[in-house]
Amino acid sequence: MGKYGNKKVTVDGITFDSVKEANRYAELRLLQRAGKIFELQRQVPFVLIPKQVRDGKVVERPVVYKADFVYTENGQEVVEDVKSPITKTKEYIIKRKLLLWQFGIQIREV
Repeated sequence: MGKYGNKKVTVDGITFDSVKEANRYAELRLLQRAGKIFELQRQVPFVLIPKQVRDGKVVERPVVYKADFVYTENGQEVVEDVKSPITKTKEYIIKRKLLLWQFGIQIREV
């Protein structure tokens, strides 16, 4: 069991955090095969705040948002996250806001 009561599942040799995320991956793979989306990627990191270094030492690690999926649809990059009410944590919401502010990217939540 995961930290939110989710069950990890493996599809195509890839372990997903939940059945919902694995099902979405299967849907996106079908859309890619049908030519509706392109360049499907998983677990794409976005550095929201870089590491902080003082006197040659890292004093703060970077803040990173890791998107469940990134792909191109109708010529536009889509950043997608599989969410349920319990996984919309305060930390996630802050990262979502930072991604929009820093990169102008609005997350598509499914």
